[in-house]
Amino acid sequence: MTEFWHRAGPVLTMILLLVALWYAAAVALNAAWAKDKAARANTSLSFSELVADTMNQEKPLLPAPHQVVKEIYKTTVLKKITSKRSLIWHGWITLSATLLGFAFGTALGILLAIGIVYSRAMDMSVMPWVITSQTIPILAVAPMIIVVLNAVGVSGLLPKAIISMYLSFFPIVVGMVKGLRAPDQMQLDQMRTWNAGGATTFWKLRLPRSMPYLFASLKIGIAASLVGAIVGELPTGAVAGLGARLLAGSYYGQTIQIWSALICAAVLAAGLVALIGLIERITLRKMGMLQ
Repeated sequence: MTEFWHRAGPVLTMILLLVALWYAAAVALNAAWAKDKAARANTSLSFSELVADTMNQEKPLLPAPHQVVKEIYKTTVLKKITSKRSLIWHGWITLSATLLGFAFGTALGILLAIGIVYSRAMDMSVMPWVITSQTIPILAVAPMIIVVLNAVGVSGLLPKAIISMYLSFFPIVVGMVKGLRAPDQMQLDQMRTWNAGGATTFWKLRLPRSMPYLFASLKIGIAASLVGAIVGELPTGAVAGLGARLLAGSYYGQTIQIWSALICAAVLAAGLVALIGLIERITLRKMGMLQ
């Protein structure tokens, strides 16, 4: 029990602190509407009545935590998974685009990293363009990608996956380049002493040394890929996906719906990062890099 509290105590304390701050912010931001209603009804509100009103408004500026939890419960547990009002259904749509885009981004990032490490020409020419690509706001790029692909008859999952790839490949390129260059000169000279060729050096030295860097990049990449999938759903007027829930909520002022979709996206991202972390521990342990 002591060990559990030692590990989980700081996390639980921060969660409780954030929830308390969230409730305080909800009261502060929603109080104006409660006071306005009371003024129009020629009544006054005590502090307890004011707090109660701010906790139960239909379209609050900032929903209280319990309102978001109730909305998530209603749209997950109380809805069929196949229902278009189910957050699980919308989450699956976004997850599909996320995973496909992440797979594309991972493959592209690793291939570019290998080319950059082994080719000075690519290092001097491609790497600056890779960095420059990330200076363009994704909200400006996403509509152009979708319009161009729709013009050639490509729609549905693939455009969102390409936007996800656009965001996820960059950290993988940077991390993989760093990892492939991690072996020091002494180790490279040792491989030459053993008459190892470029392919052997790659598989036996550079790739194993790059694994910690790769997995760190994959954690960032999967989160970026989820953001890309959600952004890809916004400019299309999509009717499915967490981005569509955010869009519909903003259209109709349904702030509780917006926050429930945001929380679900955050939980989904945390789950994906945790999954990669688990794969990392298993892989590195089998490679003898972890005890």
